Amino acid sequence: MKTEKVLLQGNEAVVEGALLAGVRFFAGYPITPSSEIAEGFSRRLPLVGGKFIQMEDELGAMAATIGGSLAGLKSITATSGPGFSLKQENLGFGIMIEAPCVVVNVSRTGPSTGLPTSPSQGDIMQTRWGTHGDHPAVVLAPSTVSNTVDLTIKAFNFSEMLRTPVILMLDEVVGHMRENVLLPAADAIEIIDRKRPDGNKANFKPYEVKGHDHVPPMPDYGQGYHYHTTGLYHDETGFPRGKSEDAEKLMLRLMHKVDYYRDEITLVEKKYLSDAKIAVLAYGSVARSAESAVEMARNNGIKVGFMQIKTVWPFPEKEVAELAQKVDKIIVPELNYGQYVREVTRAAGGMAEVIPLNRFAGQLISPATIKEMIEEED
Repeated sequence: MKTEKVLLQGNEAVVEGALLAGVRFFAGYPITPSSEIAEGFSRRLPLVGGKFIQMEDELGAMAATIGGSLAGLKSITATSGPGFSLKQENLGFGIMIEAPCVVVNVSRTGPSTGLPTSPSQGDIMQTRWGTHGDHPAVVLAPSTVSNTVDLTIKAFNFSEMLRTPVILMLDEVVGHMRENVLLPAADAIEIIDRKRPDGNKANFKPYEVKGHDHVPPMPDYGQGYHYHTTGLYHDETGFPRGKSEDAEKLMLRLMHKVDYYRDEITLVEKKYLSDAKIAVLAYGSVARSAESAVEMARNNGIKVGFMQIKTVWPFPEKEVAELAQKVDKIIVPELNYGQYVREVTRAAGGMAEVIPLNRFAGQLISPATIKEMIEEED
């Protein structure tokens, strides 16, 4: 198959990337600014033998998405701020039972109804700690439409590899902008599918781990395996015993499986850092403005570098610490009151000064604004 050049909106890019990754089930509820994702799947999935369902609410949509995954289908749901809040209870359930799926949050300005058609990165901490209790989180944040196709495919690969929900965090700008995209040929894409049992159904334990990656194989519902699913802490049989040792063992395994693959799933892009004294660190749509600002500042002779965080969670501790050792100052522009900058400050550990640049009223951060701060700090 050949590559195909198309004009796509960011939300449409999610649909294309998911189909390339093999998605066959979508459950959702329409909400601005993510509704084009549901609309796209409603048209495309029936053409490839997939299933689309509009649920009665966001809680049900998350539950149905998990159900599609348990039945053996690569499954996805999409929403925005208020809907993402409603998904949190069942997102925690999906993490506990280890149901691979992708949750798209095209974030908008909040809280509450906020500014439904304006961009925001105010959900960045919610993507990490939105559901209750301790839990692992894998969250990817694209900055361009082309990047959205690539990271949607990776979101499914990471989800299947780790057997966990993965969050794809766009914002309204990325979701609604249109750009030329070169869609990759299907036979040129690396596709990862979940591990399945070897077929021996006698004495099967659905949460028994035999390899070093802490990820148990996952049979499809209906294949004849005895498979109990519960949100309670459970042992290798899947049944709860109410024992603290089961809780500790399961929690450690849920965390360790993400740690085991941390280097593989940590995606960052670095530019112009060889001589940099200042660095701009950004994610999502703001990374576009940041990269342009860095290029303009370098053209004026300022030694400034750029780091784009594509895997925002788990937090890239090592990469940020190395950056802090290299530069004197790190500027962190983001579309919120100051959320991710706290993690950057913690990881920098005083080795570099960390400077926030925040917009939280539905306005973009322009390259000129970031360039002005670079010049002030030079």
